[in-house]
Amino acid sequence: MAIIVNLDVMMAKRKISLNELSERVDLTLSNLSILKTGKAKAIRFSTLDAICKALDCQPGDILEYINDNK
Repeated sequence: MAIIVNLDVMMAKRKISLNELSERVDLTLSNLSILKTGKAKAIRFSTLDAICKALDCQPGDILEYINDNK
């Protein structure tokens, strides 16, 4: 997949645990874990908005496009 999820990087930069982020954005640990490990197939804009607010970041800090044709 050409979209890379850097949620773990942003969490480390903000020194926030998965449990704390889960509480802040009101998502289950399992759903956040799926997103964090890059196994998610989609993300709602409302979820992305909540994560960006909780981590004080931009969507581009969490999601990255890599051209896999290279």
